[in-house]
Amino acid sequence: MMTAETLLSRLDRVKRTGPNKWHARCPAHDDRGPSLSIRELDDGRVLLHDFGQGCSAAEIVAAVGLDISDLFPERIEARHDGKPSRERQPFSAMDALRALDFEATIVALCAATLARGESLSDADRARLALATGRISAAMEVVR
Repeated sequence: MMTAETLLSRLDRVKRTGPNKWHARCPAHDDRGPSLSIRELDDGRVLLHDFGQGCSAAEIVAAVGLDISDLFPERIEARHDGKPSRERQPFSAMDALRALDFEATIVALCAATLARGESLSDADRARLALATGRISAAMEVVR
């Protein structure tokens, strides 16, 4: 089973920022300073967020030779025949809502910039496209 320590050992410029929380350089892009936030939850799940270029968790773990499923611990439950089975824990509804809230905030900030008559930078347009793509992908999951 992977722990946050496994991931942290593959990252550069790791700094503890609190209990079970760290910052590090994002391995998925040319990160000058630590823009990657890592958090290990009590149940063993590892959460990632790149504040730099918005790299996805899948891109981040792939860059260090891991898989997205490595961020989630296996849960052992008894099957109907009494034998243990292994099942990955899904995202909680609250985690999903927090992620959607963040992406909606990106959209709102871009809308406010445009409403002031200012234009978006190339980086802002790319991040807006990422946010709308993530919101659309979330909608596909619930359909």
